[in-house]
Amino acid sequence: MTDIQTNSVRKVIENSVCLVTGAGGTIGSQLCRQIIDYSPKKLILLDICENGVYELQQEIFFKHGMHVPVTIEIASVRDRDKMEIIFERYLPDIVFHTAAHKHVPLMEHCAEEAVKNNVAPTLNLAETSIKYNVKRFILISTDKAVNPLSVMGATKRCCEMIIKYFASQGGCSFITVRMGNVLGSSGSVAVLFKKQIESGGPVTVTHPDVSRYFITIPQSAWLILKAAANADSGQIYIPKMDKPVKILDLAETMIRDSGFQPYKDIDIKFTGLREGEKLHEQLFQSSEYTELCQDNSVYIGQLPQVPKNFMRDLKSLIQLAQRNDSLAVVNLLHDLVSEK
Repeated sequence: MTDIQTNSVRKVIENSVCLVTGAGGTIGSQLCRQIIDYSPKKLILLDICENGVYELQQEIFFKHGMHVPVTIEIASVRDRDKMEIIFERYLPDIVFHTAAHKHVPLMEHCAEEAVKNNVAPTLNLAETSIKYNVKRFILISTDKAVNPLSVMGATKRCCEMIIKYFASQGGCSFITVRMGNVLGSSGSVAVLFKKQIESGGPVTVTHPDVSRYFITIPQSAWLILKAAANADSGQIYIPKMDKPVKILDLAETMIRDSGFQPYKDIDIKFTGLREGEKLHEQLFQSSEYTELCQDNSVYIGQLPQVPKNFMRDLKSLIQLAQRNDSLAVVNLLHDLVSEK
């Protein structure tokens, strides 16, 4: 990172009230660790699970002292009334929305929960941000939102479309950061491989040709801060990455780095692609205009305008999810995000 980039982030974060949803998660917690270095007026750690944010708060206190303005809110982003109370209490300047269900195969069987936890809160938080004059709202998205095959990917595409819709309303700047798999995050394949190697194998790979884009945890947080500081409303920030990594190559490398020989000391077993999984992911799709930023580290993209009836259909989707009509949710969800 350059001094210019660091200064641009400091200018936005310093003396600002920052709220991070999903603050106890892998990306959320790393984001909080970096935010606190830029002297926010207040940092609000919001999560439904208490242990992660408590440990993070204690870590920050240990490193920076008890005087740092960090506070915890145990709350669900699904609870709109509670979000209203929190926004009214703190009047955040910047909202970083990282909270989401992210596990692809699980969400294939829980489509209504993916909508309840990913789509509805993004809509509610966006509307609440406008009401309470938030300056910047940053959505954390995934490459699985590009031409989505899975329920999880489709819900995140829906969230991107929500951000695009509100970006056209003026006032708050609505920005999306889209990234590949976060290496070392909870649920990461690298974490699974490490456990399998430690137990003597086999290491399980879904398909010999499957590949994924990877970004490290610190890189992901820095990309989010960079977007918060520099992106215009409606833009998507996508890290420029090298070629996607073959998961088989990753497995073999991790086995060797652990002092073993693949297929000899530690076997590799192919289990088949799971429901909702693609063989290869994409960073953007053909309808999105993208260009490299000046330092060639980030693609800056624009989503196409959302369809005329998007908000009407979106609210119907949320109602179907609340009624737990899983089949209807899947049908309408994929219709909502399909390229017309």
